[in-house]
Amino acid sequence: MTKREFLAAGLGAGLAIAAPAAFGQGKKPPVRKAKTTKLFKSPQGFPNAISATPEGLWIGEQKLTGEQAKAYKLPEPKSLEENAWLVDWNGKLLKTVKTPSRNTSGMAVGGGYVWMIANAPPQGVFQVDMNSKLVSHRQIPLGVPGKDGGGSHGGLWHDNKLWISSLRLRGNLRVDPKTWQPEYMIPFYQQHPNWIRYHGIAIEGDSMWQVIGNDSTGHKDFKPGLVRQEISTGRTLEVVEFLPGSSDPHGLAIWNGKFYGCDAGIHPGWPNNDSPTAGYIFQIDFV
Repeated sequence: MTKREFLAAGLGAGLAIAAPAAFGQGKKPPVRKAKTTKLFKSPQGFPNAISATPEGLWIGEQKLTGEQAKAYKLPEPKSLEENAWLVDWNGKLLKTVKTPSRNTSGMAVGGGYVWMIANAPPQGVFQVDMNSKLVSHRQIPLGVPGKDGGGSHGGLWHDNKLWISSLRLRGNLRVDPKTWQPEYMIPFYQQHPNWIRYHGIAIEGDSMWQVIGNDSTGHKDFKPGLVRQEISTGRTLEVVEFLPGSSDPHGLAIWNGKFYGCDAGIHPGWPNNDSPTAGYIFQIDFV
């Protein structure tokens, strides 16, 4: 799909696209630093997505199969089901919801459902009720007819809308969960040198936070961070760089002003469990 075709499709669908303005003429957005502190180990598996609710933290399980499993030198999983785990704030397992998602890399919880977002065929968003019943499986909107809608590394439920971090569209897309119509998109932040990996998203006020990081060969040369964009305009408000030695962030959630992340334990191009907090849920604190 060309840029012109994409814009035409978006306008035809009633989609509004934020046109990110520069921070200021000749100025760069302010930069802060952050550190991570591990809290507790995830239930057994690769935790690649999180969502915060009054009941606690939901964690999305990632599994690798087929060629992906071979690439990571992992055995084929005995079951293809990927779990959504609800844990309390100390990590105690409270509930497990089984889903048919594949290579889950994003999730949201809201409206009485878990929304697991796949990053491998058959791709798409799996809407599952709290009794592990599949309600719907739909592709990320604005895809080529007859093909899947591509992968995603993030999801979020906010004000009865579903946000999807779409890798193909290179933006965070707000979707009406009932009609599945795309409504609004914030393009990914692309000004920081070599920050080309986009992951979990969270909303705080009129700001959207997103995990971002550089392409790397291991934990030692990884430089992750966060970017904060104004939802109404897409304008970049600030950049946060993690201190050396921090966790490898995949999912992101905010609850009562506290920032949480998850470290999946696997990362493209890295040795498995190269991060010192592989498989942990951690807190993010600004310094």
